[in-house]
Amino acid sequence: MNPHRRSMIGRIAGVVLSAVAMMWAAVTLAFLAVHIAPGDPVTAIMGESSDPALRARIEQDWGLDRPLLVQYGRHLGRLLHGDLGYSYVRGEPVTDIVFGEQLGSSAQLAGFALLLAVILAPLLAVLTAGRRDVLSRSITTAEIVVASAPPFWTGLLLIWIFAFTLKVLPVTAGNEFQRLILPAVTLALPIAAVLSQVMREGIERALEQPFALTARSRGIGAIRLRLRHGLRHSLIPAATLAGWAVSGLLTGTVVIEEVFGRSGVGRATVEAVGYSDVPVVLGVALLSAAVYLIVTVVVDIAYLWIDPRLQEASA
Repeated sequence: MNPHRRSMIGRIAGVVLSAVAMMWAAVTLAFLAVHIAPGDPVTAIMGESSDPALRARIEQDWGLDRPLLVQYGRHLGRLLHGDLGYSYVRGEPVTDIVFGEQLGSSAQLAGFALLLAVILAPLLAVLTAGRRDVLSRSITTAEIVVASAPPFWTGLLLIWIFAFTLKVLPVTAGNEFQRLILPAVTLALPIAAVLSQVMREGIERALEQPFALTARSRGIGAIRLRLRHGLRHSLIPAATLAGWAVSGLLTGTVVIEEVFGRSGVGRATVEAVGYSDVPVVLGVALLSAAVYLIVTVVVDIAYLWIDPRLQEASA
């Protein structure tokens, strides 16, 4: 086998094995965190009843009377067989709760928000890189404010402006796409703000390189120079933040779905935490860790395409 290809395969295998180890660590930490946190799932299942016999039967049925280590071993065994268990409160498979209609709604919201962020971030970075006029400073200041503001505050502000004052976008009325715009924009803005700042810095560093001076001497325009030469150099630091961005989308849906009254994984998580529904919480934690690690692996492999010099270094 070609040494270069063998090195590439070894690099990818190492990334995948590292992701598997991190997945196991995430599952373990989530299991411990849920069991250490205050709250009793048996009480949530029993409701208003205080019958000791009922409590003992529930603990036995759900395996909650076993030592924590035994529960952890059974949990890992179920995961290896693709079984996420049953909800303590709803009495239905966690797979149906997390990966059913709830996931579809959250994926729709997160996907649209990611699309907006991917469009907005490079656009702002290209238009403002290397400029020091009033407009560029205003955009940079707005990015800092948006990135720092709590998502629920941004969501409430957008509701007040576009739904209540201008009355151009609904919150609960209208069709599905109209109801999706405000929460998606709320979720996309802080991610786009951070990515734009990182990409702008990468473009500005590229514009200081000798090849940029050569391109200018050949008469290339400022915008074309940023798009053709500067933007590519900003992709690696931006790609590094891709895992954070996806993680922000997943965790952000918890807040945004509550603010806008949308169904989804976020609201299911809030309800599960409130009722100490351990299997559902662990299922959501597993989903979040899996998505984050998949994106991390894809980004690490994408580095080799973005910067061919990395391929030579791995050879």
